[in-house]
Amino acid sequence: MRNALESIALPAGAIAAALGVFGGIVALAGVNPVEVWVLLFKGAFGDSFSWQNTLQRAAPLMLTALCVAIPARAGLIVIGGEGALVLGGLACAALAHALPLPTNLIGTLLVCLAGALAGGLWIALAGWLRQYRGINETISSLLLAYVAIGLFKHLVEGPLRDPASLNKPSSPALDEGLLIGTIAGSDVHWGLAVGVLACLAAGLWLRLTPSGFSVRVVGGNPRAAQLVGLPATRLIVLACALGGAAAGVAGAIEVAAVHTSANAALIAGYGYAGILVSFIARHHPLAIVPVAILFGGFGAAGSLLQRRLGLPDASVLLLQGIAFVFILASEALRERDWKGLLALFGRFGPSEPVPLPPLTPLPGTGDKP
Repeated sequence: MRNALESIALPAGAIAAALGVFGGIVALAGVNPVEVWVLLFKGAFGDSFSWQNTLQRAAPLMLTALCVAIPARAGLIVIGGEGALVLGGLACAALAHALPLPTNLIGTLLVCLAGALAGGLWIALAGWLRQYRGINETISSLLLAYVAIGLFKHLVEGPLRDPASLNKPSSPALDEGLLIGTIAGSDVHWGLAVGVLACLAAGLWLRLTPSGFSVRVVGGNPRAAQLVGLPATRLIVLACALGGAAAGVAGAIEVAAVHTSANAALIAGYGYAGILVSFIARHHPLAIVPVAILFGGFGAAGSLLQRRLGLPDASVLLLQGIAFVFILASEALRERDWKGLLALFGRFGPSEPVPLPPLTPLPGTGDKP
């Protein structure tokens, strides 16, 4: 019960503290922080248009957060989701350009599968380097993300470039039949449903299947996993591959549902924001869904802050960064002995007054008859 309360209270407190610090920073710029807070939530959840924009931004965040959460359950900290996302989008566009695909649901599934394969192999490489070469997966996945972005730019601006794209290099646009449509006539594409289902499937896999349980054992107690003979290396690479596949699907969906081609707009920081979403959700796939919606809303509100208050659109990135710092700091408070901590602070508080001894006259100064 206590762990459940801490899992909710600490992230909520960290977000509240981040909003407070963010308000203090904008106050130094001469902007009313209360107005900023109101516009943040109004731009995210104020009306149907705001909700649609929020949910559209939340879809890739769910999938890139899984790129962090699934390896984390195996004991790894992988932060290279941005690289898997851009390679997933690149693979989606490249397959549609290289092969004559059926312009129906099957073709859409094939380009998404190409994105999943590219992202999965890329993050699995970080797991392989960790297990077979002893290279820290956090560093390798981050560096691989930069390599992936460089590869993406080279191919989009070179071999895959559409000659018709002049000022904004991009790959040829996908055929109309390969594009992912919207839900019930709204502006929200079906990638949101994919993200929710992926989080649900990941949660059920980790909780109910033998392989998912084995991954959690490897992440929770590697020594015990070795003693019972679990194939730790294979499970770690599998967890990395599944996480990378989720981020790769996010890139493919962004191409097939939003941009219609692979271009620089795909490098929007969703992979890095997914790190924050996963940590706030404590790497629980089901908790990723509401957290992704919240931070998708903050991203959607950035343009409203710019229009109404003149703040930069990227100011929400500052809020995300502050929130990430507070989330990491809040981990130090987990499983803390709060009674002992309060008692410690009580020692330095005001104490009861100590009665002074009665005053006595100095020698030679007493009353004389």
